Amino acid sequence: MEVALIAVIAVVVLVGASILGGRIGIAAPLVLVVTGIGVGYLPFVPLVEIDPEVILLGVLPPLLYAAAVNVPLVDFRRNLRPVVGLSVLLVIITAVVIGAVLHFAVPSIPLPVAIALGAVISPTDAVAATSIGKRLGMPDRVVAILEGESLVNDATSLVLLKTAIAAVAGGFMFWDAAGSFAFSVTAAIVVGGLIGFITVWLRSKLRNPVYDTLISFAVPFVSFIPAEAMHASGVLAVVVTGLYTGHHASRRFSATARMNERLNWRTVQFAMENGVFLVMGLQLHALVEHVGESPLRLPHIALISLGLVAVLIGCRALFMIPLIASMRGSVDRYEQRSNGFTRLARRARAAESPDPRRVERAERLAERTRADLEHERAQGLGWRDGAVLSWSGMRGVVTLAAAQSIPVGVPYRAQIILIAFAVAVITLLLHGLTLPLVINKLWPNGSKSGASAAELKALKGDLMEAADSAIDDALANSEEGQRPVPEEIVKRARASARNGLTPITLSGATGGLLLPSEETPARAFIRLSRVALEAQRTALLDERALGRYSSPALRAAELALDAHETRLTPPGAE
Repeated sequence: MEVALIAVIAVVVLVGASILGGRIGIAAPLVLVVTGIGVGYLPFVPLVEIDPEVILLGVLPPLLYAAAVNVPLVDFRRNLRPVVGLSVLLVIITAVVIGAVLHFAVPSIPLPVAIALGAVISPTDAVAATSIGKRLGMPDRVVAILEGESLVNDATSLVLLKTAIAAVAGGFMFWDAAGSFAFSVTAAIVVGGLIGFITVWLRSKLRNPVYDTLISFAVPFVSFIPAEAMHASGVLAVVVTGLYTGHHASRRFSATARMNERLNWRTVQFAMENGVFLVMGLQLHALVEHVGESPLRLPHIALISLGLVAVLIGCRALFMIPLIASMRGSVDRYEQRSNGFTRLARRARAAESPDPRRVERAERLAERTRADLEHERAQGLGWRDGAVLSWSGMRGVVTLAAAQSIPVGVPYRAQIILIAFAVAVITLLLHGLTLPLVINKLWPNGSKSGASAAELKALKGDLMEAADSAIDDALANSEEGQRPVPEEIVKRARASARNGLTPITLSGATGGLLLPSEETPARAFIRLSRVALEAQRTALLDERALGRYSSPALRAAELALDAHETRLTPPGAE
């Protein structure tokens, strides 16, 4: 009864905090952390302690999978340089700098232990930052970079933490550590890709949405566990599986499966993300009690935490300078690549006996590189983007979970956990409360975020052209002896295809006796409507591969087509 009551109260608090945060303009994670701290110090509330394995194994894989499956692969590819820089290089640099500063300030803390703390507090958590940024109109590319960074930096942090803990026991050698890091990343990518391929193939064969949902919930754990058993990065394997699944869902899964997965994982993500922030606040009381009367007292921990937050902010701000500078020449690189593939396509077409498949492949590559070039020109990173990226370094669930996974025998373990918790809370409150002011100051007139009306209109025109061509081809290639489709049915099928795309814009049967073996007008309508729908989906997949439209525009079109497909084929009718 107590467990059930606590669960009900937790759900009420999560939903209530989210509603309150939306009303007062503060991200729900911030409200939940403060609520958890307040509740944790109530006299009748016992000390709350969570086994770190519950977070690392039970919460982190589904959270990362839910985030990765919704990240467009084209955005990840286009932002690979800043994502790798922030999630790998910056995490390593920050961990080493934090370790050196802490060891210098408190010599009694061994350097490997200090670096372990640096590895714990280096990765950022983009949940609060992106929730604030999306609401306030943060540029789409900045949001994509933050999401990509938060997916990959967890793996870097946990591998660094393992290496630092090994150094505490006296087992550190640089080349062994570098080889272990390389193996961990490589094996995780292989395992994640393989699990993604197998699970996507298996789920594409299922027609029962219940079976598909159950397998979907198991996928992140199926990817995480074998990678960890091989001493690879389980979190990176989960991210790779999620990216693979999200990219192939549009082609391999039914509209019903995609809509179910979106709703199911959105619910799981909401409950776990917000639940972890609530638990973070609740655990503060227990962490303070563990420190007790040790030589490193609470005032010292508070000063150290504030100092480390300043170091984190400084490292991230300084790293942004060369990162943004390195992106200045991206337009020239994309232009050279586009010109190269354009010449390659021209030579393929001009060959004496051109191979149609080779010509098509070359032309698609040329179009994709041209789209990448236009994207870089329209959304190039500038000093404003660097400033908001620099001020979005919030810490969260991974920091707390990783800190608690430090073995009991490590010196100053209780203090390290409390410092990590304090850093996470301070960055959440500091950046979370001031980020709206920073965004409004940098873009007083709003930034270019979301899909424009002109872009959505152009995408709708391309999809409608594909639908009309497919219907014309289906009518021209009718089987011999087949009764002609009435013109009224053709018009209705075309109108159905057009109406299916209505949600993405910003402005707003015949008589006659038929034999049982003949196609009825209703069947003809469904057939032509599905022909048009499949053509639109194929055209949408082509546009996604080329990248000529932004991810928000493509996402809006996919949602509209999925809703239209469910109207043509209700669940269970397949």
